[in-house]
Amino acid sequence: MTEGNFVDYVKMFVSSGNGGKGSSHLHREKFIEKGGPDGGDGGRGGHVILRGNSNLWTLLHLKFKKHIRAGHGLSGSKSRSFGADGTDEYVDVPLGTVVRDTETNEIIFEITDDGEERIIAQGGKGGLGNWHFRTPTNQTPRYSQPGIPLEEKHITLELKVLADVGLVGFPNAGKSTLLSVVTSAKPKIADYEFTTLKPNLGIVKYRDFQTFVMADIPGIIEGAAEGRGLGHYFLRHIERNSILLFLIPADAPDIKKQYDILLDELRRYNPEMLDKDRIIAISKCDMLDDELKAELKELLDNELPIPYLFISSVAQQGITELKDKLWKMLNS
Repeated sequence: MTEGNFVDYVKMFVSSGNGGKGSSHLHREKFIEKGGPDGGDGGRGGHVILRGNSNLWTLLHLKFKKHIRAGHGLSGSKSRSFGADGTDEYVDVPLGTVVRDTETNEIIFEITDDGEERIIAQGGKGGLGNWHFRTPTNQTPRYSQPGIPLEEKHITLELKVLADVGLVGFPNAGKSTLLSVVTSAKPKIADYEFTTLKPNLGIVKYRDFQTFVMADIPGIIEGAAEGRGLGHYFLRHIERNSILLFLIPADAPDIKKQYDILLDELRRYNPEMLDKDRIIAISKCDMLDDELKAELKELLDNELPIPYLFISSVAQQGITELKDKLWKMLNS
């Protein structure tokens, strides 16, 4: 999937259908001059329904479809004939889609399961025909109910990427390079910061035809939790990952400090992120000789509170060990 085709934020207007009005018809036929009421009920207005679809990975198909309108219910008629229900409108969305009220920014619900259906705009109920209002003292009521009006909403769809492993790191830490090595994904790679502007997903092939999904998230900068850089635009994608893989280059001035900054940004954005399993990969270790690597290892053994590995995506060093470790963590 190219970067331009990854759409994870869409605003929409949805409108359900009006309920059909009930009929006030009185029965008439040959030899029966004054028949009783026989007006039928109006049909229900159509719903607008969001449906989870595991085959979708982005909101691209909704990018230019900003207005969704369901069908109106038809009016009832004579002989207690009910009006037809309005046509429901189904909107397929990828798993991990959060639905918000655009005006209040409140979360209405989330779609997380394949085939899950949630009504976002309820169709109006059809009105009752006059047949329902006959009584012993009023045997020919000439009134019926109107249908209940439609429901309109402005909503915002936000996609939070569903992946097993999320890559977390500063810009230009080598996240896209690692993703391109361990998966078949082809993210944009260049020697400057913020090369990645949209999340990239890749499927990591493991032993015995087993797989897991890895997500490359745009680089975090200090202050991202307050919206600096790309801010909340990408931090929400990390919320869905089972494991957080922190990628810190071997030539970083202070590896422990970089890890602390990254962890603090996640904590300030959502403290629940600290409950996820975490592991650190020291990238670009092909720049280190054995002596430097031994010194760095001795230093990190005392400083880092979580497991770490040395890897080099370019030299293919430590990649198999990283896959083994991630698979073990996912299935522990």
